[in-house]
Amino acid sequence: MAQGATQSPNSTPCAFDTHHPPSSDLINACVHCGFCLPTCPTYALWGEEMDSPRGRIYLMKLALEGKVQLDSTFVHHMDNCLGCMACMTACPSGVKYEKLIEATRAQIGRNYTRPVTEGILRRMLFDLFPRPARMQRLLWPMRIYQRSGLQWLVRQSGILKLLPKSFAAMEALMPSLPETNGAGLPERVEAQGEQRLRVGLLLGCVQRVFFPDVNAATARVLAAEGCEVAIPQEQCCCGALMIHAGEEQAALDYARRTIDAFERAQVDQVVINAAGCGSNMKQYGYLLREDARYADRAKVFAAKCRDISEVLSELEPRAARHPIRLKVAYHDSCHLEHAQTIRTQPRAVLGRIPGLQILEPTEAALCCGSAGIYNLVRPEPARELGERKVRNLLATTPDMVASGNPGCLLQLRSGFKAAGVSVPVVHMVQLVDASICGLSAESLLVR
Repeated sequence: MAQGATQSPNSTPCAFDTHHPPSSDLINACVHCGFCLPTCPTYALWGEEMDSPRGRIYLMKLALEGKVQLDSTFVHHMDNCLGCMACMTACPSGVKYEKLIEATRAQIGRNYTRPVTEGILRRMLFDLFPRPARMQRLLWPMRIYQRSGLQWLVRQSGILKLLPKSFAAMEALMPSLPETNGAGLPERVEAQGEQRLRVGLLLGCVQRVFFPDVNAATARVLAAEGCEVAIPQEQCCCGALMIHAGEEQAALDYARRTIDAFERAQVDQVVINAAGCGSNMKQYGYLLREDARYADRAKVFAAKCRDISEVLSELEPRAARHPIRLKVAYHDSCHLEHAQTIRTQPRAVLGRIPGLQILEPTEAALCCGSAGIYNLVRPEPARELGERKVRNLLATTPDMVASGNPGCLLQLRSGFKAAGVSVPVVHMVQLVDASICGLSAESLLVR
């Protein structure tokens, strides 16, 4: 073990090391009532108690008491968790499950040796996705693969069935890329009219590479609503993927660099259009609580972090909205609805668009299966959840689907493509941008 075993109450060495094991106080807050069960995606799929939130919490308790070890069975049940936090929304006792699962995964990261192929896959993902420059270099090979006919040939040949499921899932999630990703955003976008706020814009990692149009739309909308937008060019990954998967030290390093970058920008708020990033950045005060240099700064920074839907819902609209006569099914990102408790704000913002009809799918609170890197390391349950989400969305007969997280956009687009259905999937801020710019409904449907 990395830092020595702690002692359980009965003096049996527990399975965790001494660095931030899951809190027994947080574990004991769970009264095992079962309200979380129907909201948990993996319990919904398998009906397995150890793949429910209360089952995982019980396993953590046993590990603290030294009654189970961090073996493959324990790790399997923890890895099965999507980290969607739907259980927190359902929990009447206010159990802080996100702190428990993140602490447990950090313990696994330090104290459990994964099988070689799984370890290589995870290392590859963490070496790629938090580094936009590396992803950017893959864009031209990806375009050639998509446009040369090679992708069609690979899919028709059945070769993907012979590859590891994670690689097949990665291929299926590959977005259709435009001919060019366009120019990057400038360091500053001037407010239109009288300035109301100076905000910083987080570009994100996947967002800036695969969805630069979402960042551009976010900057335009903020500027149209009287916000000066600062876009620090030296900003890095926020650390969300790592903290959610147990890579604690790397995540904290990214958090410190993110704070540094936006402190220099001297902004009133930090605006985020990726729900997973926002849920992580709002926790910086907790994550860096023991860092003497950053603890206080992290609290101040976290208090400034706002999802784009929060900012727009709180600003009295200044820019005129033009009609968009479409039926749009809204998909709640888990890290927006559950981790950040943001549900009404995106609907309020979209509700200001004349002619737009917002549709509500059944099982709206159930995860789509994206969940950071989950759809790559656990492709089978992710696929099942994606298919289930697509069926529920299609049942609303939408013209379009909107959400607030790039991982969800990739998962849903892949799901609709696999179902053989052409339904555009966009970020909700793109609809706001289109309404302000006066774009037609027809132009949106070709996205």
